[in-house]
Amino acid sequence: MQDSSLLSPLVVGIDVGGTKTHLRAVAGADLIADRVRASTGWRPHDPVAAADWLAALIAEALPTGARPAAVAVGGHACETPRQCAWIMYALQLHLDAPVLVVGDAELLVPAAGLEKGVGLVAGTGSVAVGRLPDGSPLQVGGWGAVLGDEGGAAGLVREAVRAVWAAHDRGEAPDALAEGLTTAFEVAEVPALGAALESAEDVSADWGSRAPVVFAAAEAGSALARSVITEGGRSLAGLVRRLAVRGAAVDDVVVAGGTILSQPALYDAFVTALADSVPGARPTRLTVPPVQGATALAHSLL
Repeated sequence: MQDSSLLSPLVVGIDVGGTKTHLRAVAGADLIADRVRASTGWRPHDPVAAADWLAALIAEALPTGARPAAVAVGGHACETPRQCAWIMYALQLHLDAPVLVVGDAELLVPAAGLEKGVGLVAGTGSVAVGRLPDGSPLQVGGWGAVLGDEGGAAGLVREAVRAVWAAHDRGEAPDALAEGLTTAFEVAEVPALGAALESAEDVSADWGSRAPVVFAAAEAGSALARSVITEGGRSLAGLVRRLAVRGAAVDDVVVAGGTILSQPALYDAFVTALADSVPGARPTRLTVPPVQGATALAHSLL
């Protein structure tokens, strides 16, 4: 009897995250490769470099002589259809197979086994993606820690600092949130938090790493921290609302990201706000790796 992997087309799905990249190759029911590595070297704004990086990743992961029949990639910071298309065209020069490149948040809906809906990520940053009735992709949010990413870890820390600054200006004594932030950023007092934020080398990562302080302060009774979390949930629901207003299907909202999935207070705040702003939308936690959405998209190319 022949090996089923020799009879079934080999497809490759890749989830390129901001920190780590997950490649999975399957042939029928057989798992051919499953690799996780750092995303170091991923340059999504340089299509040629990005395609070279992906091609090398595929070559390293697959058995000698194996050629994929289709490849789908969800790329972090692949922010527009044009940018994704440029990477796709460059990658097709390496591969004799159909290729699809989308933003990494677009992997969530197919990973959940759905044909349409919203993919919402709240990890270090935040973003929501959907599809218009004509099938074209639509992304809202995801504008980085300095100006956006509300509800993501870095955005929560930024808003927490703003909250304790406002309390300081009102003459209020430092609460658990202020004390937690000054300790986390290793400064002596609330006014020094601004310089600490501005000195971060990697803004998103440095700010986001302090997000647990916000949730710990809320559990310790900080009304400021609770208000920051509540507003973060509202902001995430607002992303879904923006998609709905623009005509995207929002019946199902697939939620992923380390911050929202590991912090029940934020998830609950989001669910409550979503029920108010987009009645009827069904939020669902993603329980499988997003790369599963990439392999599903690769199969759709066959």
